[in-house]
Amino acid sequence: LPEKLREGRREAEAAFGNGEGYLEKMITRARHVEVQILGDKQGQIYHLFERDCSVQRRNQKVVERAPAPYLTEAQRAEICDLGVRICSHVNYECAGTVEFLMDMETEQFYFIEVNPRVQVEHTVTEEVTGIDIVRAQILIAEGKPIAEATGKAAQEEIRLNGHALQTRITTEDPQNNFIPDYGRITAYRSATGMGIRLDGGTAYAGGVITRYYDSLLTKVTAWAPTPQMAIARMDRALREFRIRGVSTNIAFVENLLKHPTFLNNSYTTRFIDETPELFHFAKRQDRGTKVLTYIADITVNGHPETRGRPEPRRDIRLPKPPAQRGEPQMGTRNLLEQQGPQAVADWMRAQKQLLITDTTMRDGHQSLLATRMRSVDMIRVAPAYAARLPQLFSVECWGGATFDVAYRFLQECPWQRLRDLRAAMPNLMTQMLLRGSNGVGYTNYPDNVVQAFVREAAKNIDVFRVFDSLNWVENMRVAMDAVIEAGKICEGTICYTGDILDPDRAKYDLKYYVGMARELEAAGAHVLGLKDMAGLLKPAAASALIAALKQEVGLPIHFHTHDTAGVAIASIMAAAEAGVDAVDCAMDAFSGNTSQATLGSVVEALRHTGRDTGLDIAAIREISDYFEAVRGQYAAFESGLQAPASEVYLHEMPGGQFTNLKAQARSLGLEERWHDVAQTYADVNRMFGDIVKVTPSSKVVGDMALMMVSQGLSRADVEDPDKEVAFPDSVIDMMRGNLGQPPGGFPAGLVRKVLKDEAPNLERPGRHLAPVELEAARATLSAELDGRPVDDEDLMGYLMYPKVYLDYMGRHRLYGPVRTLPTRTFFYGMEPGEEISAEIDPGKTLEIRCQAVGETDEKGDVKVFFELNGQPRTVRVPNRLVKAETQARPKAEPGNPNHIGAPMPGVVASVAARPGSAVRAGDLLLTIEAMKMETAIHADHDATVKAVHVQPGTQIDAKDLMIELQ
Repeated sequence: LPEKLREGRREAEAAFGNGEGYLEKMITRARHVEVQILGDKQGQIYHLFERDCSVQRRNQKVVERAPAPYLTEAQRAEICDLGVRICSHVNYECAGTVEFLMDMETEQFYFIEVNPRVQVEHTVTEEVTGIDIVRAQILIAEGKPIAEATGKAAQEEIRLNGHALQTRITTEDPQNNFIPDYGRITAYRSATGMGIRLDGGTAYAGGVITRYYDSLLTKVTAWAPTPQMAIARMDRALREFRIRGVSTNIAFVENLLKHPTFLNNSYTTRFIDETPELFHFAKRQDRGTKVLTYIADITVNGHPETRGRPEPRRDIRLPKPPAQRGEPQMGTRNLLEQQGPQAVADWMRAQKQLLITDTTMRDGHQSLLATRMRSVDMIRVAPAYAARLPQLFSVECWGGATFDVAYRFLQECPWQRLRDLRAAMPNLMTQMLLRGSNGVGYTNYPDNVVQAFVREAAKNIDVFRVFDSLNWVENMRVAMDAVIEAGKICEGTICYTGDILDPDRAKYDLKYYVGMARELEAAGAHVLGLKDMAGLLKPAAASALIAALKQEVGLPIHFHTHDTAGVAIASIMAAAEAGVDAVDCAMDAFSGNTSQATLGSVVEALRHTGRDTGLDIAAIREISDYFEAVRGQYAAFESGLQAPASEVYLHEMPGGQFTNLKAQARSLGLEERWHDVAQTYADVNRMFGDIVKVTPSSKVVGDMALMMVSQGLSRADVEDPDKEVAFPDSVIDMMRGNLGQPPGGFPAGLVRKVLKDEAPNLERPGRHLAPVELEAARATLSAELDGRPVDDEDLMGYLMYPKVYLDYMGRHRLYGPVRTLPTRTFFYGMEPGEEISAEIDPGKTLEIRCQAVGETDEKGDVKVFFELNGQPRTVRVPNRLVKAETQARPKAEPGNPNHIGAPMPGVVASVAARPGSAVRAGDLLLTIEAMKMETAIHADHDATVKAVHVQPGTQIDAKDLMIELQ
């Protein structure tokens, strides 16, 4: 009590210059009821009945009602008579409010005070009595009698009509101790309609709320014949408000109006303090503002991925997906769902036609456009696949590099992409590329992480192409077992390298591949995958290899190749002649070069033969026409490869790596030395012992090649034991055995040079990795995301790529669902006069028009003017090309427990901490005053004060760094 008394007196002294304190009778269960009074100069006094003001916080009223719904007529008469008697005793003039506490135990009224003014909540009384209190106040002040001022000749003529309640919409943040927010109102739309009255302050779109501004934006008063109808009307009005740019209390008040305690009138003045569930509500998503902020930022600053790169032609046609004709027919997924994975494998072997997997949505754009195709461009055409190409074996649409690129560069969730595609193609099998124990990452993960990832992916993936980057079956077993346990198709995969017809490349001969195929069959694979990731399998070699595998292994064979050298179709024809069961192709517009063979051409080549695919060529051409327009949007990511290149037989670079490595070379200034990079890539492969090159092993080779070219190192330099070389981390990691072991191991001399005295691990890497405590990791991630619930998809994304995932979530909080934007807008922003649509939820579409882009102001900011769903919106973004002249106070680092940041804007009232002094948990550090409210900041752990950045009187903004601990 003494401390509270001192705190109250300090607040009074700061606010009013008078620190006197008064103690009142304590009533443990109280209601706050007040009587509205009008008195004239002639000694006449009227009451305008009572108001209930019990719903309050820190003695500040939150909801006011008239009349008080819990009073009996006798109690109403009693309290109104008390109000009139008190004011008559002092010959009261003008408007005033006589305030009482009602003891809920004894139902007695206790006088508090008289407020000699028109109260904020006078509106509810006006609504139920029909008397304009403000007008009456003015007339009485002019000397008019009360009868003339109110239009009522006597007290008895004043009647109650219906029920009204008022709430105040403020910029106070209920989830941050009701601390007033400040900033610019970016959007303001108020409610209207029957029975709704608004008494506004200065709230409007573009208005700036400063730390000196009263937190009230507007008062909302709802009138209706009954209390229940008035509450419902108020709830509807609150939901109609749209206020963006500052926090408000609207969601909190909505919760309050729905609470049973409020609805049954059993609340007290402690209702808010004792009802924590009032603060449990979903934070406003404000997706429209976030999306506009992103568009404005890209419009002003450009996209970091496309800046300085070729732009799409201005006259390029917009992608228009084929019209859907009919409903999806029976497809391979129906067979899988009805009879299981082994039935699908048996069916494959029994087919005469060549089965086709379409790779456009995964390896097609990964190979041609550095994996940059966005989900929206896939999902729009997916229904056409389901309806018009049900004969496809599968659609490869997930895994490989698409997982991290979605998070890292495209600002979208790969799991959301998968769910959307699954829903759009219910009859077709979805297929993913799984890097064995590397999951969809570039390192080995603990076994239980790989198993959990497969379980989650199996909810929407049907075919798992499982491979190991060094062809080590031992490193594939955990992933394969997880797929089989999930009841999905396990395609155990051989990665092809070398040339089985070349006697000088005997390491990877026919015997090697047949032996690995037998291992995969024994491991439980349903399908044997043959992954020619660089397009090295020539037609004659394809004939020999496929024939041998068909003879020695009892699994259907699925052949994947690339067209880098221009012979992919010839190899597919040879494989088809030898009996291959399924092959990978890409839609015509996304085929050729480093991608797969041209789907339409393969279909035409086999038409009217024994291996006719049965696919509708007209549908293929329509879908390809759509993808042609899509590809035009991604001009910035084209590799520049204009024709097939036999150079692939030199460097053996995977098609999916080609465009990515070229982009890396460009970023290092090595674009003009690309052929040197290619030659060095081949040298590194031989130096490593001629290994299989596919992610992540191919990335290691690429890292080493780029390092050697940029530093002018030759293979001899690197292998020279007397020459010191700083190897890339990825090379050190691979030589340690963290990716596994290639056939015959790595060259011993190179291992010694890379690892020095460290011994490599020759066993399966995952065997030595401790399991991840998944629930502990989930809790850690939730804490990183400020308590946000973490589902299994989030957890798997985090475990695969912790930093990438957290960076993505940070941008998502800032920019919202930008995955729904048209591709051109996503990469290039908008031009004045341009209009777009973005469906952020089914049935919820943003109609956006860019009106104008302003000039850069003296602070380095640019205004971008939009129209959002017909409402004007202005967004300010920094022009990063212009250095702002103003210097901001340093901010506290989020998550740093030794940084004490300001919880709100205001003024530092007192500072107790001193540099060098020791503080214990709970010790007072300083106090802040804002909006007549003093807030004490305490240490939350034992520490020493390292620095104090403020002093009494310092003006601070939210999150400003005030004190540093150590």
